[in-house]
Amino acid sequence: MEAFKALIIDDEQLARELIKNYLKDFSGIQLIGECENGFEGARLIAELKPDLVFLDIQMPKLNGFEMLELVDDPPEIIFITAHNDFAIKAFEMNAVDYLLKPYSKERLLAAIDKATERLKAGQQKDETIREMIHQPLTETLERIVVKSGSKIRVIPVDKIIYLEAQDDYIMIYTEDGKHLKQGTMKHYEDHLDHSAFIRVHRSYIVRVDQVVQIEPYTKETYMLKLKTGTSLKVSRNGLKNLRDKLDF
Repeated sequence: MEAFKALIIDDEQLARELIKNYLKDFSGIQLIGECENGFEGARLIAELKPDLVFLDIQMPKLNGFEMLELVDDPPEIIFITAHNDFAIKAFEMNAVDYLLKPYSKERLLAAIDKATERLKAGQQKDETIREMIHQPLTETLERIVVKSGSKIRVIPVDKIIYLEAQDDYIMIYTEDGKHLKQGTMKHYEDHLDHSAFIRVHRSYIVRVDQVVQIEPYTKETYMLKLKTGTSLKVSRNGLKNLRDKLDF
């Protein structure tokens, strides 16, 4: 039987070499590439279409979970990390296994056995799993990763001015432009810093320090003016949120 194709994505060279050493006499896996960061990892997954990825979580610039947000059709994932903090998140995403460094050859091969069983069975990832992949690594977002064509942009949340709902997408307005990303307002309302961002309307979340003026618009709505000069509608609940936050 043809071997399953695999990639290694880990910023530590010694960690990559260990996996290769453990697999050198194992015929069931064909290593087709390796890289040391999430940007390159997303590109290689799209180009090489591996069956399995050995993936580190804590990497510079783009962590393993953020990288998976950029992958349209995720392969099977074996997380290999020095941190045990993210195990629940990994299994919510239907990861094959979660290996803590240092691990033994036997432990790695046991994880690969699980992966090959899934692959042989042709297991399909359902939509709930895909949705979990597009969840943040931490409770409070510090940055948002956006893909536009072949370009990847990492947006620090302190550069965001406001967010606008657009059907199944969110338009993120920043100091240097706007960026479209799939998601829901509820998701960002829950995971943006509540001391810095506020939901003012079913369609808008704004950064509090961007607000300069609030004035009546209709009987039940108000208009909010931002430092940029942009005006946004404020609902009755949004006005209550603003009053609570700004104490007026």
